[in-house]
Amino acid sequence: MMIARGVLFILALAVGSLPRFDVSAGEPIRIAAIYALSGPAAASNASSLDGTRLAVREVNRSGGVLGRPLLLVEIDNLSTPIGSKVAADEAVRQGVTAILGAAWSSHSLAIARVAQKHAIPMITNMSTHPGITRIGDCVFRVCFTDPFQGRVMARFALEHVGARDALIIKDLSSDYSLGLAREFRRNFEKGGGRVGLELDYKHSQENFHEIALQARQARPGIIFIPGHDESGAIIRETIQSGVSTVFLGGDGWVGDSFLDRGGRFLEKGFYCTHWDEKANTETSRRFVDLARGSRGPGAGLVNASEALAFDSVMLVADALKRAGSTDGEALRRALSDTRAFEGVTGSISFNEHGDPFKRAVIMEVSKGSTRYLETVTLNRR
Repeated sequence: MMIARGVLFILALAVGSLPRFDVSAGEPIRIAAIYALSGPAAASNASSLDGTRLAVREVNRSGGVLGRPLLLVEIDNLSTPIGSKVAADEAVRQGVTAILGAAWSSHSLAIARVAQKHAIPMITNMSTHPGITRIGDCVFRVCFTDPFQGRVMARFALEHVGARDALIIKDLSSDYSLGLAREFRRNFEKGGGRVGLELDYKHSQENFHEIALQARQARPGIIFIPGHDESGAIIRETIQSGVSTVFLGGDGWVGDSFLDRGGRFLEKGFYCTHWDEKANTETSRRFVDLARGSRGPGAGLVNASEALAFDSVMLVADALKRAGSTDGEALRRALSDTRAFEGVTGSISFNEHGDPFKRAVIMEVSKGSTRYLETVTLNRR
């Protein structure tokens, strides 16, 4: 059985933290965190899990919720949609009050169907596919959506880079990549640009030589790669084949694993994300200090997926307090009623679909380092 192979393990993050409550006074509130702990998504999911653990620890240090500690039930989705469905079924069996995760959209789509069926409120921190929250009223997200970042990056390509022709390299096995590619193309062409060619790959692919050769022959003004950390490997091979152009990406480029796999070869590239360490708010500064304090020497930068995961936990804790109960329907209503919650990644209010209105941050990548470029707000629509 899959669970017996180590899919599930439980961490009571209150242990060792000296919380200001008597743990024996009430049963812990069980919250599931479903992310990739193994497989190809594990590296890019690690920061989401870090943010979740940090937030649970902070909630428990502050006395927990409703006089009870949070107990984080971590479940490995094995980096696959079917593994995500199995993990969600296990969360139901464990009797969790809420589900956090996943990071990748194809994983969250599978989890959301289970969460909605069993009326368990769910919040994804990083899944931007618009269809996730349309599954039902129990499903929420704290990040922006692909239609939004597709508009942001298309406008950036046209107005900042001055590009008029683009090549798109997309992952056929990823709902996220396919959706973001579609939104970028639609908005880029609407603005007067032209997408001359779309090249396809699958996430399990290791050799991108043929893609690199086709990109060199196309000689595009920009290359848009709506992938995750494998985008770095594609960039490395494409540059080594002789391509010299500007590369653009979405929020899947967040994290050290993108740079490690080849993003460091970029002379100039840009991607869209949700938050940056330099965000100048008191809540953000406190979070950065907290996250840095929890790390050992030589740890990388605090990234957006970690901040969004932290916000997810804090939103659940806030909604539980307002609901005054761990009842699923009461929690769902409290989450739906969230207005102007001051999170690390900005003020969060949910619309009728469980989506927040958010701003976007543009990051520049050059010679192995990233830097904040600008914050973008688009008109609502």
